Amino acid sequence: MVDRERCLEAAMSNRTLISIVDDDEPYRDSMRKLIMLLGYTVEAFPSAADFLRSRHLPETACLVADVHMPGMTGVELHRHLVNAGYAIPTILVTAYPDEIVRDRALRDGVVCYLSKPVDDNNLERCLRSALRRPGTPIEGHS
Repeated sequence: MVDRERCLEAAMSNRTLISIVDDDEPYRDSMRKLIMLLGYTVEAFPSAADFLRSRHLPETACLVADVHMPGMTGVELHRHLVNAGYAIPTILVTAYPDEIVRDRALRDGVVCYLSKPVDDNNLERCLRSALRRPGTPIEGHS
């Protein structure tokens, strides 16, 4: 039964699009590779504006966004998506953890708020949880 569940989960994840929005190109590329290694389809964007203009927006099953970006922050992007009617489970990552920002983001429905460098196991757990129960906060920080 466990093997069958794993196979079904792997098959589902191959069709599941995870979008990454981060202005730091090396970090964005390494995050894209990591999430691909976890078995997901990945698209990566250098800014919130690029993601919002993308044809991938409606098919995104989970969003991984940096908190601090020029233009629109990850927190602002999440709020914008919610206000526009997109219920995309969102994981925020930051190199500058801030308890006030974290608490507000989790209250606003962000699924996880993780500190860079992101622990691979925490990220995988957040992705699985986000895809199972969209919109339910599970993680304050790592």
